[in-house]
Amino acid sequence: MDLDTALHTALVDDDIKKHCHVNSNEDGDRFVGIKADSDNAMVYFPIGYQLPETDNEIRTDIKHLIQVLSEFTTSEDRLIAVNKFAAPQSVDFPINAYKNVIEYYFSIGGKYYIEVEPTFKTSATGKQDWPRTVRNQVPLVQQKGGISSFIYTEFTVRATRPNDSKQITQINRFCVYEAFKKLGWLYVPYMPEQPGPHPDVKTSIAILTAKLGSTNDDKKRNLFQAMKDMLKYMDEKTSDRQFYFGTDDFDHVWEKLIDRAFGEKDKDKYFPRSRWLLSHGKYKEKRPLMPDTIMIYNGKYYILDAKCYKYGWTGIPDHLPNGSSINKQITYGEYLEKYKGVDANSLFNAFIMPYNMAKNHFKLTSVVGNIGEAVGDWRYNKKYYERIQGIVMDTRYLMYHYSGKPIKEKVALAECIEAVLGRDEITSTGETPIPKPVSYVGIKSVDSMVAEDSGSYNLD
Repeated sequence: MDLDTALHTALVDDDIKKHCHVNSNEDGDRFVGIKADSDNAMVYFPIGYQLPETDNEIRTDIKHLIQVLSEFTTSEDRLIAVNKFAAPQSVDFPINAYKNVIEYYFSIGGKYYIEVEPTFKTSATGKQDWPRTVRNQVPLVQQKGGISSFIYTEFTVRATRPNDSKQITQINRFCVYEAFKKLGWLYVPYMPEQPGPHPDVKTSIAILTAKLGSTNDDKKRNLFQAMKDMLKYMDEKTSDRQFYFGTDDFDHVWEKLIDRAFGEKDKDKYFPRSRWLLSHGKYKEKRPLMPDTIMIYNGKYYILDAKCYKYGWTGIPDHLPNGSSINKQITYGEYLEKYKGVDANSLFNAFIMPYNMAKNHFKLTSVVGNIGEAVGDWRYNKKYYERIQGIVMDTRYLMYHYSGKPIKEKVALAECIEAVLGRDEITSTGETPIPKPVSYVGIKSVDSMVAEDSGSYNLD
């Protein structure tokens, strides 16, 4: 079976859910996006995603998944390994171009783009073309007060006539057909008619380039650009055996979703910085220790670490953030308290992990829930930020509610994290360290240092 056959099978299938899969985040099951090859066409959703029941809702969710991936991934993110022995493969398939061509087709009632030509006719009403009216129409002459005036009872008016033989329409028919071959199965269970004669790909690209240069209508420009992007992709002799759009690294998308929904734009000022003092080498910049997200709400600070881990789906403790992540979050909190002057009573810490509120091990039925807390045995854990709250958030809900800094979701998250306020004090951890003498004898001055921002150290 070839790619076209596999795509046609998906197109005529009356159950789109059979072509959808929700990840487990196991090795080999981490890809999020769309894959089509000679065997099948599938949509892969991230861990914790609850698929809706009806075909129409699922198709809407697929289009929304494409939107999220387009917004939060780069061409570097969209690299996948076809198998464990293969080098990463670029999957920068112009899915939005294909999608825009299909959606324009639907927006005008399932019709093709047709160029209209200006024509003129004689009529008593309509948009008058005065130069043509004066040349072509005979006015009535009216005398009043010795002054003659002309009165026109009929005018030459502007009209339009569709011309479906134009090359731009032929190109659009071809692009619509090709877009449906690849992505039509995500929309409706049918194919449009065969495109008929049309200019070759390179000629079509040149025609569209000229149209883009002479068109001011944004809707038409978007269509012409989408058609051009499709044709350029086809002109690159891309393999017809498979296509991909998505990422093996949804962790970064999860982090960006959390940061967009809840984070502060200027979070870099909350980063604890560090540097090496070296005896050799040039000055270099290094990235600071960086929390994923700082949320500020109602005068309180919440340090959020987005972890696209499996715990929200499996309930297995081994799938929770490890000790290094726990200690790093405590470091963030300590930095904000001691060096940024944030009151420890208004400072909280949390891991945010995906889960499915409709199906989970915790008997939770809300968008966001608290599943416990993590502490460092080397701390006394008297301060709230030393107790990192484990938070799960419904994957599908977040993907639909990440924009606009949603206040309702921010309130719910803050309340969930502040569950620490009602928990018993921890008394079983934290031992007094034995101070050790430190000798500064024999330490030599250094010639260089490595720092995040050389300017802050007055370095050239």
